[in-house]
Amino acid sequence: MPELPEVEITRRHLAEAMVGRKVQAASLHHARTSRYNASPDEVEVLLVGRSIQSVGRLGKFLVIELDDGHTVVGHLGMSGRFSVTSPDANVEPHTHFIATLDDGKQIRFIDPRTFGFVAVFDAEALAESGVARLGRDALLDLPETAELLSFLQGRSAPIKALLLDQRLVSGLGNIYADEALFMAALNPLLAGGDLTSDQVDRLRDSIARVLEEAIENGGTTLDDLAYLLPDGKAGDNMSVLAVYGRTGEPCRRCGSGIDRVVVRGRSTHFCPECQPQ
Repeated sequence: MPELPEVEITRRHLAEAMVGRKVQAASLHHARTSRYNASPDEVEVLLVGRSIQSVGRLGKFLVIELDDGHTVVGHLGMSGRFSVTSPDANVEPHTHFIATLDDGKQIRFIDPRTFGFVAVFDAEALAESGVARLGRDALLDLPETAELLSFLQGRSAPIKALLLDQRLVSGLGNIYADEALFMAALNPLLAGGDLTSDQVDRLRDSIARVLEEAIENGGTTLDDLAYLLPDGKAGDNMSVLAVYGRTGEPCRRCGSGIDRVVVRGRSTHFCPECQPQ
């Protein structure tokens, strides 16, 4: 699933193309893509004629402000991606949403597995949506050490599971939680409530560094090509991952074999030497 870096890269591409433009036409071609609205027609009606004021992001969600107070929320799901293209470009299979802007460019959403969505919310609906329940953004608004310690206090759940809880910080997923824990030399099975202030300091620093590096590298495109940049290119971050997806391969730091365990149903990769229990 695309995580914060991949969504942030997408946001930057979309912002360049969309901010200040007006939506001239919109069409949805799959009911699941518009499942948070009454119908695909409702999304189309709410978009057409509206100008785009900003393209933002919270965690893994795109948050696009329209000039009438409505907000477009987009999520890439497991396999979704947005593209910015011309109207005469071939329409790829599984293209479920197309918006045509007043300069002729098209914004398309391609999503083979249809776990992603495009929704248009008024202020009341947005306040009741999943976006309103998200924690602070892991890149832009990472909580200070004291706040994280307060959240973790008394928690017996493994720190890996807690990092995936979007109420703690929003945007981390399996890949970057594993990478941040490795960089911080923290075992993913450590109980969250057992972390010291120094360990949380290291973790905060590692989260920031891992996310920034991934963005610089264009995001992580895995072998399934589920994530591609809006221009159709693959991200380069896979080549620098320290632990994720490297089961049995030598640790880049100490040479020991990378191990894999399942934490709360999620594959988790770590170095048993560099991240002792």
